[in-house]
Amino acid sequence: MRKLHALLLSSLLILGACTPVFDNREEVIQETKDKNSNQTAIVPNYSMSEENYRMILTEDSPKVSKARSVTTNQMGNRMDIAEFESGLRRHSKEYFDPEKYFFQPGQFLTDDTLLSWLSRYDEDRNEEGLNPELNEDEAKEEDFRKHPKYISNIIEQNYLVKKDENVVEVEGVTIGISLRTVYNFRAEGRDYEENHSTAELMKKGQQYAGEILKRLRERKELNDVPIVFAIFEEEEASSKVPGNFLAKAYVKGSDLKIKDWKKIDEKYVLFPSKEGKENYFDDYQIFSDFRKEVTEYFPNFVGMIANGFYMNDDLQKVSIDIPIEFRSQSEVIGFTQYIYSLVVEMFPEHYTVEVKINSMDRQESLIVKKAGKKEPFVHIYE
Repeated sequence: MRKLHALLLSSLLILGACTPVFDNREEVIQETKDKNSNQTAIVPNYSMSEENYRMILTEDSPKVSKARSVTTNQMGNRMDIAEFESGLRRHSKEYFDPEKYFFQPGQFLTDDTLLSWLSRYDEDRNEEGLNPELNEDEAKEEDFRKHPKYISNIIEQNYLVKKDENVVEVEGVTIGISLRTVYNFRAEGRDYEENHSTAELMKKGQQYAGEILKRLRERKELNDVPIVFAIFEEEEASSKVPGNFLAKAYVKGSDLKIKDWKKIDEKYVLFPSKEGKENYFDDYQIFSDFRKEVTEYFPNFVGMIANGFYMNDDLQKVSIDIPIEFRSQSEVIGFTQYIYSLVVEMFPEHYTVEVKINSMDRQESLIVKKAGKKEPFVHIYE
């Protein structure tokens, strides 16, 4: 029974569910030394799927970022945090093949470095600040609007290649630059906000990337490593969908300038919503019909929403959250079986469907139908 539970758990991890990390110590080949840090590491022998990177581990756990606390402190929307990190890995795959490269969180940029870069420029106290100079203690509303903080966060990810039997080396770095759609500030005892257009953020993001590239190339260990930059546009803090990436660029090892930017056409759409109904009516109608069927099973339930992820205006994945109050485990099982049948019958096969069924304080079950598959995967939590 335990072996079956472990198999289900590993499947959930492949599908990206929110479950504890399942660490199979038999899936390692050897201890290695990171050439840059001279730290002992473990290289997994297998990835959990062809879509995922194998992660560099220490003897006790996965490596953590040298700037792990910056992201949660700088970004106000938890969905932005998740998308910024996972989306950065997704876009890195175009340049760093998961079959060849290992992944580890950034090891070169520390908390102190990033916080300095994300602060305002100050000729006397902080010449590394990327945000425009401004004495916020004395500034008025118009001063803040003329000199807003655009950049909110920077994430570094490292991609390593096994060089010989005992050594892995960093052969790629990805830098994510997150920019504020809405800049909130306080002046003269009042709270204000300044909205930034996508075009404005794109321009600023490219400027920041050029300066960050210059700083990274000044580091001996990174002066000839390929670097990918990706610009991320945040959503406002109250948004029910995450922001999206705007553009990315690949810089060859030793290059000092970013030559070409590749536009990224992707976005998240909330269902039900005015945008979903007006711009993606067919998908909106499927969700509406699905919601109607769920309502007939549980007439008193409220609050079901879905996030559709689009690339080049084609739906890639829809994630549905269903909050229900259950009285028993048998009620959970019965409802999950019912939703399973609806997913099979109502949703097309060309995109992934993920349904999370939640009670007041926990997730009760998970249903995932991968793109191209007829039968969903289902798991009911004990």
